[in-house]
Amino acid sequence: MSRVIVITSGKGGVGKTTTAINLAAAMKYFGKDVLIIDGNLSTPNVGLHLNSPEVPVNLNHVLRGKAEPFEAVYEHESGIKIMPSSLSVKELKRTSPEKMKDFKKDFKKLSENVIVDSSAGLGYEANCAMELADEIIIVTNPEMPAVTDALKAVKVAEQLKKPVRGVIVARVRKDDIELEPEVVKEMLEVPILGMIPEDMAVKKSIRSKGTVVHLYPKSDAARAYKEIAASILNVPYDSNKDREGFFERFSAWLGLKR
Repeated sequence: MSRVIVITSGKGGVGKTTTAINLAAAMKYFGKDVLIIDGNLSTPNVGLHLNSPEVPVNLNHVLRGKAEPFEAVYEHESGIKIMPSSLSVKELKRTSPEKMKDFKKDFKKLSENVIVDSSAGLGYEANCAMELADEIIIVTNPEMPAVTDALKAVKVAEQLKKPVRGVIVARVRKDDIELEPEVVKEMLEVPILGMIPEDMAVKKSIRSKGTVVHLYPKSDAARAYKEIAASILNVPYDSNKDREGFFERFSAWLGLKR
């Protein structure tokens, strides 16, 4: 049975889009069919992250009744399917975000797992994306302002009667400044699905217009995303066995691998 998972956040800059595309890539790693939709109409980034900034047909065309949903789907080299949104400000003014929920059944026909990257914040557009959800995942950072805004996102989801699967804490450095996982969980009162470490491999993958799971599969961040995906999909995964071995690290140090 297909499902729609909406990835949202209380504020911008916490790693929401990076999490959305890598969660999709991690599901694909486990052999699952995945479609990621850029539900952030005002500031879309999925296409930018995955080397599809401008495509002939996009989500905006679908919402305006100019194209069928399947016509706006493209396949990334990692194997995940993507439905980008337009970067055009003119297109934004023509598109009504509330129409997204009207296409929920159509989107679910396109893939077993549909991940929607919503706009950041708690505004109208974010709410429209959340209306699509069968379940919601909230992304935050281990800092008080980000967690406070994530709590607001939890409350908005409750008002919309949408179940919150849990929270993913991104950009974790494990220093003395950031909040402890127990504190984050206590504040939000929802499960912590996983902690994504601050990892240079993530920045490299963004520069290469791909996902860290696909380009650097044994990196700390990639393994963290795979742990979360395995839990959601209820499939076995041993992160420790997936670590980079000595010879792989040595080859990387010599510059013999990406």
